[in-house]
Amino acid sequence: MLTAIMVQCIQAAPEPISFTVQSQYETALKEDTITVVSTGEKFVTDAKGHVTVNATKDDFIKLGKDNFDTTAISLQTIDRNNVLKVKKNFSWVDLVTPMFYIVNGGLWLIMFIIFAETGLFAGFFLPGDSLLFVAGIYNAELVESVFPFIHNEYVQLIILWLLISVAGIIGNSVGYWFGRKVGPAMYSWKDNLVFKQHYLHEAQEFYKKHGGGAIVFARFLPIVRTFAPIVAGIVHMDKKKFMYYNVLGSFMWVLSMLVAGHFLQKWIYAQFNFDLKEHLEIIVIGIILVTTAPVFIKLFFSKKKKQ
Repeated sequence: MLTAIMVQCIQAAPEPISFTVQSQYETALKEDTITVVSTGEKFVTDAKGHVTVNATKDDFIKLGKDNFDTTAISLQTIDRNNVLKVKKNFSWVDLVTPMFYIVNGGLWLIMFIIFAETGLFAGFFLPGDSLLFVAGIYNAELVESVFPFIHNEYVQLIILWLLISVAGIIGNSVGYWFGRKVGPAMYSWKDNLVFKQHYLHEAQEFYKKHGGGAIVFARFLPIVRTFAPIVAGIVHMDKKKFMYYNVLGSFMWVLSMLVAGHFLQKWIYAQFNFDLKEHLEIIVIGIILVTTAPVFIKLFFSKKKKQ
């Protein structure tokens, strides 16, 4: 009897337990205070979300950050990779975070986002480029959640490529159709602070000369890709010509982003043991800067030239 009690006491003794704290979006909780419920002892995660606490596997912890679930979390939920997932409360910033869509909707939500960004006025703020890049990194998880029998990475990429490209094609087509419907009425609008008739005529001439290239290259430019098909419809760009470049641009854009995300992640990890999944926020910022830079450069030099 005494021996059994001693064994239980030994088993219940606190010991160092190391793990990484991440949100459901796989973002590390940096420099967050972790409190062991049974002892009240506090620990702080490092810049990568790593922490070592003195506790038992049966203990619970609480987080210090307000925008996370403040209920006690069992250490028994630490997975085999020594990661403890905690729930982050929703904020509007999540809408520009690719992992928000991957975690909460998977492949079907990604397809809708790509459709909305290229087919709806309100979709200009959605993270198209970064979402596709991150989708390339998580291609296995996305495809296997819908097609659990497919495990080949190349087949998974092809499936993502085809399905998402079709969503982008449909989105552009809807934008073009909307532009065709409202376009005739715009030719009778009077000039005002926002709208000028000569802008409409200039756009029509531009699409006559460069319409195909404009539709393709617009895919790679945030905000521009939202309005390009609408303007093409407004200026009555030839339907067959629009659809050809619509299909071409969608397949090129989606393929380049997916392949870049998937193989860049593999190459960097193999060469430098650097996991891009742990630095997604930096990747998103980098992609936004790279893709929006040409737009701002063009605007800056155009304004300077006019002056």
